[in-house]
Amino acid sequence: MADDKAKPAESGMAKPAESGMRIDAKLVRELAELLSANELTEIEVEDGNRKIRVRREAAPVHVAHHSPAPLFAPAAAAPAAAAADAPAAAPVDAVKSPMVGTVFLSAEPGGKVFVAPGDAVKAGDTLMIIEAMKVMNPILAPKAGTVRQLLVADAQPVEYDQPLVVID
Repeated sequence: MADDKAKPAESGMAKPAESGMRIDAKLVRELAELLSANELTEIEVEDGNRKIRVRREAAPVHVAHHSPAPLFAPAAAAPAAAAADAPAAAPVDAVKSPMVGTVFLSAEPGGKVFVAPGDAVKAGDTLMIIEAMKVMNPILAPKAGTVRQLLVADAQPVEYDQPLVVID
């Protein structure tokens, strides 16, 4: 008799357990497919006095471990070459980014840039825009002067406190 309880009935339903609950294997499979398709870890369905919960363990997060670069002459020379190509340190008086985002030098793609080196600006003039979380934030000139140097390129990601432009 114990074997009869373990075998599913021909209707696709398992025979009732002692509690009287019937498990719909097809519904459980459909719920499991929903879990995978929507990257969920748990789903619960309630129908009258019947409640079915399907749960799976979250996929483990793999942390990439980088092995140190081998120590030989070409690798040691690469950082020195990169340092030579890097721009000189930004002047202390550079206008800095107040946020993390993407810098845009014009109001629209292909449009006229707000400022270029050699342009005269007044305090409060827009120098560029930084997009952060889909909000366009104008970066204003803190003082009047001449734009000496742009330290960023259009559509470049910028970090908080990163130098953007030098005004004399």
